[in-house]
Amino acid sequence: MNSANKPYLIDAIIGNSRMLASLSRDGRVHRLWWPHIDHPQHVDILRSGLLVDGRVTWLDDASDGWQHETAYEDRTNVLVSRACSAACPIEVEIRQFVQPDNEVLVRHFSFRNRSEQTVQGTFIHYTSFHIGDSPLYNTVLFDQERDALAHFRREYFFMIGGSNVCTQYQSGQNAWQAAASGQLNGNTIDMSPDGALSWELVIPPGNISMLTVYIAAGSSQDEAATALTQARQLGYVRAYERTVEYWRQFLARTVACPVEREDVRRLYERSLLTMKLLADEQSGAVVAAPECDEHFSRCGGYGFCWGRDAAFIATAMDMSGLSDLASRFYDWALTAQSADGSWQQRHYHDGRLAPSWGLQIDEGASILWGMWQHYLSEPSQAFADRVWPAVQRGARFLLGFLDPETGLPLPSIDLWEERTGVHLYSAAAVYGGLQGVAAFAGLQRDEELAGRCREAAERIRRQIIDHCWNEERAAYLRGVKLQVDARTYDEALRAGKRGSVSTDSKGYRTYILAEDPVLDVSLLGLCVPFGVLPADDPRMARTADAIEAALTVPNVGGLKRYENDPYIGGNPWILTTLWLCQYRIQQGRVDAAWPLLQWAIDHQTDTGLLSEQIDRVTGKPAWVVPLTWSHAMFVLAVHKLAEATAAFPSAGTGSAEA
Repeated sequence: MNSANKPYLIDAIIGNSRMLASLSRDGRVHRLWWPHIDHPQHVDILRSGLLVDGRVTWLDDASDGWQHETAYEDRTNVLVSRACSAACPIEVEIRQFVQPDNEVLVRHFSFRNRSEQTVQGTFIHYTSFHIGDSPLYNTVLFDQERDALAHFRREYFFMIGGSNVCTQYQSGQNAWQAAASGQLNGNTIDMSPDGALSWELVIPPGNISMLTVYIAAGSSQDEAATALTQARQLGYVRAYERTVEYWRQFLARTVACPVEREDVRRLYERSLLTMKLLADEQSGAVVAAPECDEHFSRCGGYGFCWGRDAAFIATAMDMSGLSDLASRFYDWALTAQSADGSWQQRHYHDGRLAPSWGLQIDEGASILWGMWQHYLSEPSQAFADRVWPAVQRGARFLLGFLDPETGLPLPSIDLWEERTGVHLYSAAAVYGGLQGVAAFAGLQRDEELAGRCREAAERIRRQIIDHCWNEERAAYLRGVKLQVDARTYDEALRAGKRGSVSTDSKGYRTYILAEDPVLDVSLLGLCVPFGVLPADDPRMARTADAIEAALTVPNVGGLKRYENDPYIGGNPWILTTLWLCQYRIQQGRVDAAWPLLQWAIDHQTDTGLLSEQIDRVTGKPAWVVPLTWSHAMFVLAVHKLAEATAAFPSAGTGSAEA
């Protein structure tokens, strides 16, 4: 059994903000994180099958004729999958969720006999755990007293048991081959990652047999066993009812969808439910997305907290009544700040520095901007006092990172993490961060710091206006002082571009192009959200028009990030399209904004999640699902549209869908 072929693209997530699982549409659990939702991940393989008429068939095996339908129950994070095959008389429904108040993943199976004869068979549940992301030194044992398999390594223990007493079990010793044959040998313990349990099924014609499998986590065997015992004692029905009630009460405490359209409401509520799952209850950090590329085979990974993403997300949380989650994120941000006052590119949820390409000045600037937005949404002197020392350190770092000659930030990595230079989006973020610091300084009566920050912010604004316009492209430059390789530099100079070469103390050369004229959707950040320029500024409007014309993808629609974007095929992104949507709203062009919002609605997954990208050929969701930033941008766009529609009722609500 090859465990390396986990899908990049998943269809659903379930969890309780401490435990997080990602699943495919066939109901199979591919990854399970606990006790943080970013790291570590523990599941290697988890499969369920039926032994009927002497043959084992796996419920997720499309080659065996299994077809699947999967959807969330409305207004919950409960996932329901249905599987049927013409080759099997049993139809299976799997209802899965994580208990809000217990570290237990619940997998409830309903087996319906569609035939006219009694079916006798066996249900097999196979598990392989690479605990802590490691295939080494895992142990599996069958706990006779608790009638459960225990997988453990170091401080992580997982107990897997059913609502009924199992018929057979096996720990290690080629458990996969044994499970595939339908006969488990009763081995009790093995220093191995895998094991299996089975239960006999006897189902009369037209009847339903039910079994619940619990996967309980703990930091010791007793702790995991206690969680399993509590789940069994509570029982599936009460656990399900409590979980449904928990999620519906969660939504009842949020700001209701302000747009009276059913398709908007469904995606809005799914976005809030998703943001809650991806906000780490243990730390307050917000994960960019459930990790889908743990071997970094196509990217640098997503299972981390980026300050930039989280600032957008926290703002959406504030707008939708989830200020407690936003507040907890900013409390976490205090623990992740470096000693020099910066915030680095990304972090693990325990606050430690994650793998990185180098400083992105927009990360820390976005956090400072976001802190002030949070204060504005829910003014609290206690919050202002709590963050003030970090704000002061952050201000000192930003002010010290400005080029004395131009006033713009010094070169750093861009927001897409692909190039080094002086990027206008990064400059806009620093402008927003400095304005936020100035506002906090006013609260704290530090007029000297407030004045310095406002002066520095104004110098950034003037430099952008006076020196960064590109009339040839009818848009602002993406940046200046772009670092490139020697070949690109030589080609650019032959094409008439300006540049320079610097040499450091060890003789290494850096090749720098004076201007970066590429049209990039992030230039919208000059207006939304950082406010360097107003939406009605003529040059800002021309920039947005140039972006829309150049970056809209033919046939499929939506906007890609920038011209000739090579990442995962150069697809349109959900968040980029919603970014333009928000700019059009701010511009007063509500009728132009609605189709952009509708595009995002039309390109959600079958389960109502928003991906990072949409395949430019097929129009299907691509790469990461769900991307928290995508959901945040949808929530922000919905609220901005509602505000604009209330101000200008003639703008309408887009093409109505019941």
